[in-house]
Amino acid sequence: MKFIIIAAAALVFSGAAGAAEIKVLSTQATEDAYRELVPLFEQASGHKVTTIFTGTLDVQKRIAAGEAYDLIIMAGPAIDDFIKSGKVVPGSRTDLARSGVGVAVRAGAPKPDISSTEALKKTLLSAKSIGYSTGPSGVYLAKLFQRLGVADAVKPKLKQTPTGVFVGGLVASGEAEIGFQQVSELSHFPGVDFVGPLPAEVQEITVFSSGLQVGAKQAEAANAWVKFLTAPAAAPAFTKRGLQHG
Repeated sequence: MKFIIIAAAALVFSGAAGAAEIKVLSTQATEDAYRELVPLFEQASGHKVTTIFTGTLDVQKRIAAGEAYDLIIMAGPAIDDFIKSGKVVPGSRTDLARSGVGVAVRAGAPKPDISSTEALKKTLLSAKSIGYSTGPSGVYLAKLFQRLGVADAVKPKLKQTPTGVFVGGLVASGEAEIGFQQVSELSHFPGVDFVGPLPAEVQEITVFSSGLQVGAKQAEAANAWVKFLTAPAAAPAFTKRGLQHG
């Protein structure tokens, strides 16, 4: 019933425009929730949503190369940077969801203790290999290792995924004994067991946001899609994947 309400709302925002193809470039933290909502929006609005999901560094590379989209979705601070550089329309940033950093191990492996900062530190020191990303969670982890005083000790054990590659893949294959990435990207990844989020005292929350690219050909339809994604009834698609909606 909630999705029927969202669909009806989408008709209201987009009914005045003809059917459009909305081109989106997005990082992957919100991908699963996003994919669930796309067909509902398309059915209700008549628009088509075409999305490329990739890593943060690749998004930045594509935009720097002049690729054209209607909407960009990634960490909020990166959207702000695009606004400052003239790539995203000022005032168009809309926050979609928030995610903390989570921890996972290979399916069936013993789950390490991450219940406190001290326990996390011991787990990092005892791990044989540690997977992390090139995205916001990976940037934060590099700082966290320094903060915990373990940076030098863990450096030989670190395995960083290329942009757009999930840390869960390293963990599921056994290449990394333990992995760190956004909760939404690890908690349901095939072949891994989700241990939990980082302890609250060292947790980092990343806001994922959308922004209209300057020169967007389908700005009206893209705005309708953003309204659909941020409607209260869309929240379950996000929350069941460990994301805080809005």
